[in-house]
Amino acid sequence: MSISAPTANHLAESPFGSWRFRFPVSAVRFSVFLLCFLCFLKAGFLCRGEDAPNARQILNAVRLNQSAQNRTLRGSLRTGGRTIPFLLVSSAGFIRYEFTDPPLTLQLRLGAKDSRLEEVTKGSAEKVTPARYNTRVRDTGITYEDLSLHFLYWQKAAVEGEQTLVLQKCWIVRVEPDSPGDSQYSKVQLWISKNGSALMQAEAYDSNGKVIRRFKVISGQKVDEGLWILKEMRIESMTGSPADRAPTYLEIDGLEKPKQIPPAGKP
Repeated sequence: MSISAPTANHLAESPFGSWRFRFPVSAVRFSVFLLCFLCFLKAGFLCRGEDAPNARQILNAVRLNQSAQNRTLRGSLRTGGRTIPFLLVSSAGFIRYEFTDPPLTLQLRLGAKDSRLEEVTKGSAEKVTPARYNTRVRDTGITYEDLSLHFLYWQKAAVEGEQTLVLQKCWIVRVEPDSPGDSQYSKVQLWISKNGSALMQAEAYDSNGKVIRRFKVISGQKVDEGLWILKEMRIESMTGSPADRAPTYLEIDGLEKPKQIPPAGKP
C-alpha cells in the first residue's frame, strides 16, 4: 500500500449513478462537514491496492484537499419549500460561507492540527464554541458543527470495512471525538472513495448509537476548466419534529469569479 504524490495531471475515472465523469487527483480541498462535499471530485489520495490504509492517512488526505484552492461557488439550501442562497468562498487556509437576508457570515480556519469555525460580525470574528454546535444554520438540517470539519482531526479513527456506493468502492472510516464534550456526536462514520478520497456519505450518531444525521452525495456537474463539482447532496435529520426531519438539499449552481477576501479577525 502506498500513497501517490498528488499531481495536477493525475486523472481518475469514476462512474456516478447512470453517468461517468473524469476528475483530477490533485492537492486541493473539498470543503465542510457538509461543504467538504462541494468539490468532492477534486481529491488528493489514491489507493493502489485493496489493503486497508491507516485511517489517519485517509483523513490526512481529506484535510489536504481543503487548504489549497482559491474558488467561489454559488449555491443554495432548499428545505420545506424555502430556498436559501449562499456563496462559498475558499482561499488558502480558510473557507467562508456568506448568507444574506439577514446577513450571516461564517468562516472556517483550517490548521495543521485543528479547525476553527467563527462567526463574523462587523469585521470581528468570534469562535463558535461546542455549546453552539447543535445550532441549525438558517433553520435547516445543517448545524454549525457540520460546518466545522473538526471531525477530520479526531485522533480516534479506524477503518471499519469497505462498501460500494453509487458504483464507487469506498473505505468506511469511523471517527470518535477525543472527549464527549467536544461534539454533539458520539461518532461519525465516513464513506471515502478508494479512487480519490472523495467523501461520498457520512452518518453522525448520538450517545445511544443511533444515527441522527446523514449526508449523501446525489449528483455532480461539470463547470468551466473541465472541473467537476457537486451538483446536489441531501442532508437528513433523524430527530426532532416532522419539520426538523424534512430533508435539506444543498445545491451548487456554479462558479463565481474568485473573491480575494482575507479572513476576518486574528488567527
